[in-house]
Amino acid sequence: MKGRNPALIWVGAGLVAIALLALPFALAQAGTAWVRITNFAILYVLLALGLNIVVGFAGLLDLGYIAFYALGAYVYALLASPHFNLHLPFWLTLPFGALVACLFGVLLGAPTLKLRGDYLAIVTLGFGEIIRIFLNNLARPVNITNGPQGVSRIDPFRLGGFDFGKSETLFGLAFSAPIKYYYFLLAVMIVVIITTIRLQNSRIGRAWEAVREDETAARAMGIDTTSIKLLAFAIGASFGGLAGGMFSAIQGFISPESFVLVESIMVVSMVVLGGMGNVWGVILGAVLLSFAPEVLRYTVEPVQKSLFGRSLVEPEVIRMLLFGLAMVLIMRFRPAGLLPSAVRKRELAERKE
Repeated sequence: MKGRNPALIWVGAGLVAIALLALPFALAQAGTAWVRITNFAILYVLLALGLNIVVGFAGLLDLGYIAFYALGAYVYALLASPHFNLHLPFWLTLPFGALVACLFGVLLGAPTLKLRGDYLAIVTLGFGEIIRIFLNNLARPVNITNGPQGVSRIDPFRLGGFDFGKSETLFGLAFSAPIKYYYFLLAVMIVVIITTIRLQNSRIGRAWEAVREDETAARAMGIDTTSIKLLAFAIGASFGGLAGGMFSAIQGFISPESFVLVESIMVVSMVVLGGMGNVWGVILGAVLLSFAPEVLRYTVEPVQKSLFGRSLVEPEVIRMLLFGLAMVLIMRFRPAGLLPSAVRKRELAERKE
């Protein structure tokens, strides 16, 4: 804490807390859609933090991470919808979805322990596509996932008489369903951030770093590299499964098309853009890439119509072009990310020398 004023830190933390608590009501003035966009941004933060454990901490490239998101989403949807008519409470289905994703993370990690780099990326990419194809086809002969039609009428979170899916007035304030979910997601995100930081600064985190830097040296130092890599896959997958369950409840409908390869690439890009291995950098990358498409969607279309009287280029095309340009510029001028970790900065400095 040398050189830092603890009082200022606490004041800053208090101001950030007040801003986060007031944020949904401020956004609601511009429309409920922005509160929903913020909720999905928090989900992406959870996904990016989970993937950062695998990619940033342990150095294992995973291009099929969205599969764990899908597993958590489908577990919640099947156990809390009319599909099987179970309607189990969310405080059971949500952890169970994270547990199932964790199990599949171990199943993915176990046969790929000796793979690194491009080979691991190809295997994980295939795993993500296999899960999506299974979800798309498990409708015959027994209808498990309802195939491409997806699962609808998914139960929102309910706790006693408190229903997250209904709007109501509390303490004189109008709490819409997205605002209720926002506070729940915010609480979960804070817990995940604290957990991730504690893991990074623990013996496990240092073991992940050792494996990432030099697996042979780590093994020579007595680190059980097999267990430590499986643990990275398991914890990262559980974060994805947790986010998937909350996605199901918020959306009320899911289908395999929600979990395509582009989503995996987007989450990887968030980690790379923010700074692999840096928790706060990853959060920044997730927030930027979550809001940027929506900002473009609301600005590109009106600008084209005002200039040309019609849309010449679809906003989605422009979004992808700008997204690609941003990634190229980042790799050229900030290869370690916007907020790189100290280790990554040191590595790049040594390479330049």
